Amino acid sequence: MLYVANLPIVDQELNAKVRPAHLDYINDLFLKGQVVMAGPFTDKLGGMVIYKAESFEEAKRLAEADPVIVEKARTLELREWNALELPLK
Repeated sequence: MLYVANLPIVDQELNAKVRPAHLDYINDLFLKGQVVMAGPFTDKLGGMVIYKAESFEEAKRLAEADPVIVEKARTLELREWNALELPLK
């Protein structure tokens, strides 16, 4: 299943400090096949990560271990996502 993490920034200064560790963490998970896609919103107020996991609990564990969440630079909203298979027939 896919899980979407919305990660609004709550502390810009702390976020800038923790961002390199966040990017390393997301990249490592991508290389392991546990992150499908990730990136910032253009308004610079946060970003999104799409996790691939066997359960909500696994996705939550991955998302909560992200350095920006651990350090409280961002908040986390995690939701299961049922992506459409396009094109529709």
